[in-house]
Amino acid sequence: MKTEKIGAGVFKAKCLSLLDEVEKRHFQLIITKHGKPMAKLIPIENKKFSLYGCMKDTVVIKLDIISSTGEKWEADE
Repeated sequence: MKTEKIGAGVFKAKCLSLLDEVEKRHFQLIITKHGKPMAKLIPIENKKFSLYGCMKDTVVIKLDIISSTGEKWEADE
């Protein structure tokens, strides 16, 4: 990812347009104050989220869930 530097005064004056530019061109922007790096502006990754499989490996089965518990149910009659 490309990185560019900009002074804090210039960033303050052009903040909103720089936010759009970072998102559109997908680059990092280092904001400096008197030549010293103070902050980094990076675009957020827009990853697609799928519900299918999102809970994989989150449940641990500790007991036998297949065998009967011994309870009598009306449906068993």
